[in-house]
Amino acid sequence: MNLRLDMDVQKLKTKKLKKGKNKAEGDFDSLKTDYKRLRCSMKAAGLGKTSDQNEKGELKARVAEFEKTLHQYRNRNSVIELRASLDKIEQMKRRNQV
Repeated sequence: MNLRLDMDVQKLKTKKLKKGKNKAEGDFDSLKTDYKRLRCSMKAAGLGKTSDQNEKGELKARVAEFEKTLHQYRNRNSVIELRASLDKIEQMKRRNQV
């Protein structure tokens, strides 16, 4: 009789532990889903970046801006040099015609 009661108690404990385990697993899955959603929204908002990453992004933007400006100035200088060369050629033509 005691053995039967011990078995029943063990079964009840086992059943209770399984229910607790299943509830904990469900809660864990829910937390994982919430975490993934939060990470996605943070990534979309740009909140997950560290200050180093933000600084790198800002520096890359500045470098791109400086490269663009440098390219524009080089183009302007090329145009100025070409105009100067063209003026010299025209002056030489005028001298040869006179």
